[in-house]
Amino acid sequence: MTPSIAVIGSGFGGLAAVIALKKRGFDDIVVFEKADDVGGVWRENTYPGAACDVPSPFYSYSFEPNPRWPHRFSRQPAILDYIRNVTDKYDVRRHIRFGTEVTAAEYDDATGKWTVRLSTGDSVVVDVVVSAVGQLSRPALPAIEGRDSFAGDSFHSAEWNHDVDLTGKRVAVIGTGASAVQFVPEIQPEVAKLTVFQRSAPYIIPRPDREFSALHHRVFEKLPVTALAERGTWYGVTEGLSIAWVYAKPLAAMVKSMSRQHMRRQTKAKPGLFEQVWPDYPIGCKRILFSDDYLPALAAPNVEVTGEKITGITSAGVRTADGREHDVDVIIWGTGFKTTEFLAPMTITGAEGHPLEQEWKTGAHAYYGMTVPRFPNLFIMYGPNTNTGGGSIIYFLEAQAAYLGDYVAHLAATGKPLTVRREVEQAYDAQIQARLSGSVWSQCTSWYRQADGRITTNWPLLGFQYKKQARFDPADYEVISA
Repeated sequence: MTPSIAVIGSGFGGLAAVIALKKRGFDDIVVFEKADDVGGVWRENTYPGAACDVPSPFYSYSFEPNPRWPHRFSRQPAILDYIRNVTDKYDVRRHIRFGTEVTAAEYDDATGKWTVRLSTGDSVVVDVVVSAVGQLSRPALPAIEGRDSFAGDSFHSAEWNHDVDLTGKRVAVIGTGASAVQFVPEIQPEVAKLTVFQRSAPYIIPRPDREFSALHHRVFEKLPVTALAERGTWYGVTEGLSIAWVYAKPLAAMVKSMSRQHMRRQTKAKPGLFEQVWPDYPIGCKRILFSDDYLPALAAPNVEVTGEKITGITSAGVRTADGREHDVDVIIWGTGFKTTEFLAPMTITGAEGHPLEQEWKTGAHAYYGMTVPRFPNLFIMYGPNTNTGGGSIIYFLEAQAAYLGDYVAHLAATGKPLTVRREVEQAYDAQIQARLSGSVWSQCTSWYRQADGRITTNWPLLGFQYKKQARFDPADYEVISA
């Protein structure tokens, strides 16, 4: 048979999947993209200072190096351009239906096919469904009393309102994660007063960024081994962070010491600031952040940092547990994403009418983050427990795309729908959760964890171990009669 395949999303994960399939000779592919362009999070996140915190030579496809990155830590426009160029070079755009959101997908036991339902009212029947919606695509807003009562402008960092002029305004930033660390230094000089509401401080280490000159570009182009060396160096550095969190407490202590020196040095202009921003949890429990300008921005005279709990939002601003009313003109939510609600808000129904929501009622789980029992020929890119605490997710996506290629090739040869064996997936999940339960990520509250403490996002080992272990084996699957 020649399988027909639907891919949901055209970010890094969706592109990796389509390119891997096309390289294997599969061309009956349709990609559904709810927006009007490719790019995923790099299309959506346009806040000031938006950039990747993984060096671009490593945060890019191994099969498509870019010798002309403008910076080592590239900004959002350059990353989006890279994604667009890859889309065109590998002839992916002709497969994409833009402005089309998937609302549901249902497996038919009688035919062994999936019906994919679309926001347009149409539906498409395919053999394989690949979800590439990612973990960082749906902004999260905390349930704070009065959140919708604020009379001024308010928006999430991932939905930045560029029509709002912040010049001379009193601005509240709620949240101090990776996005806030990037946009706070950009807006601080132009606002009259900036109040940063910090629930939990991040560890920050120096950001060894640099602008790549025309000479760099020529060398990378003429001597590709130099670009490969740059990629290998940053693979080693980021994998080293994973080694620190997973295996080497002395190495973690060294990183913590480096972070402490960096943060103390950058906050000395404002007495007492270091004590406010120094974290109170083990390093590595949350993703550490690279920045050389966030803390100096907090030390500026027009910035106030408060760790007081927010008790409510009023029409005039933010109320905190100490009884203060912080009157502001604009609220910017830097509160991250709904990372543990994989595949939501789509409704996915598997074999025998089994809802994915029911399968995941205690938390998302999948075999190597990709396949789920009772959901034949449903494949997930960047699924449960495939996030990395230190490296590049694109490295993981390429491993998953290779697995997908082998999976679909096997399906094409046999013509029979496959589902991962329940006992195989359960044994795998038990092993992963056992490792995670004693890991550094279990020692604080973060976006890696559900409310009940189960860690559904992170891979507990190193990147190369995932790539080595996540190999398609037909023995892990059983054939579903159709």
